[in-house]
Amino acid sequence: MQFDVVVVGSGPGGYVSAIRCAQLGLKTAIVEKYNTLGGTCLNVGCIPSKALLDSSEHFHNAVHNFEQHGIEGPAPVVNMAKLIGRKDSVVDATCQGIEFLMKKNKIEVIHGSASMISDNSIEVRGSDKLKINAKNIILATGSKPIELPFAKFDKERIISSTEALKLHEIPKHLVVIGGGVIGLEMGSVYKRLGAKVTVVEYGSSIIPAMDSSCGKELQRSLRKLGIIFHMSSKVEKVTREGDVVKVESIDSKGKPFILAADYCLVAVGRKSYSEGLGLEKVGVDLDDRGRIKVNENLQTNKSNVFAIGDAVKGAMLAHKAEEEGVAVAEFIAGQKPHINYNLIPNIVYTWPEVASVGKTEDQLKEGGQSYKVGSFPMRALGRSRASTDIDGMVKILADSATDEVLGVHIVAARAADLIMEAVVAMEFRASAEDIARICHGHPTYAEAIKEAALDATDKRAIHA
Repeated sequence: MQFDVVVVGSGPGGYVSAIRCAQLGLKTAIVEKYNTLGGTCLNVGCIPSKALLDSSEHFHNAVHNFEQHGIEGPAPVVNMAKLIGRKDSVVDATCQGIEFLMKKNKIEVIHGSASMISDNSIEVRGSDKLKINAKNIILATGSKPIELPFAKFDKERIISSTEALKLHEIPKHLVVIGGGVIGLEMGSVYKRLGAKVTVVEYGSSIIPAMDSSCGKELQRSLRKLGIIFHMSSKVEKVTREGDVVKVESIDSKGKPFILAADYCLVAVGRKSYSEGLGLEKVGVDLDDRGRIKVNENLQTNKSNVFAIGDAVKGAMLAHKAEEEGVAVAEFIAGQKPHINYNLIPNIVYTWPEVASVGKTEDQLKEGGQSYKVGSFPMRALGRSRASTDIDGMVKILADSATDEVLGVHIVAARAADLIMEAVVAMEFRASAEDIARICHGHPTYAEAIKEAALDATDKRAIHA
């Protein structure tokens, strides 16, 4: 079988890249080792977690917030079978949508495990062994959860995010190791459903990759929800006896403590998946963290072999993988694409949501950049009071001399959607005053961005 392009992996980076290749007239195939398309994101990541987050938020509001809106009645109960079933139906529909897109774009779908034989050929082992030849190969193999040596996954009680997405009972006590995006999202789900949730984080702040003010705001909200935090604490041992998991840790003062729970979610990050691809046979270089080395065009040291998404350096974000997939397709077709990695938004889908783009305040300080800060609290916004979503803030960082927006950080209801105004503004190198002078609809959450921009522009916020 001969193709212009073969994409290995059908996650957001892989399937988007395949579609763009096909749009550009390249004969394209995609290889996926699992039975369904969509990779981690669609099957055991972004999509199912958002389905559970939404379901748990509906339940939490019904139990705790409806009464203040004048909505009264018997308290609802959780039917876990239905809740998980709805999540599964969302996943199924989304994966079927990818299959439809493959057919629509005349992309050959091949199921099986891929291994490179040479720069231009791949062996696929499925029900049969198949050799595929291609002028170009795109590796979009994604990532997998990091397993701690002292907390091995048993996939029953000591679990990764994959198992956390399909529990058929609400934990009595869920201990989450790691205060990053995955741990906080899944912790939020089960706390809303009624579990006791304890987060043990090695660092001094949660979501450490984002602006420190976001971590402080989110932690304040999650504490109000009832999540317990042990910060600057080191987990040393995780053991299981029957249905009880014991997490032994050392706190910030060096004092040992033990947490007993029925489930322990290990959420300390993910690592690139590059095993079994035969890269060593072909001589494709990896870095010291097992990621595939690429240049600015996402080419490996073999010029016709590309790698994208979680398989390479950078933030492990589905939308980053998609942009890279499109860029590689266009590069192969002779175009000159460009990705501004500084303008890829980062999002946490807790409630309130957290979203940011550009530089954090710490990064500006470290770089010696002269900057000014504008901020606005969501509780001062009429729309937030109307919906009772008053937690959070908008923070804008702008250049002291030019007023160009350097970073925007939001903790708020619908922050994931609000951040795109900042991304567009920064793509066109807008100033804080540019944003401040744009008419924003009233009453909306987006007004908080205008107010923060006004605050950054001579401290002239109207409603603060």
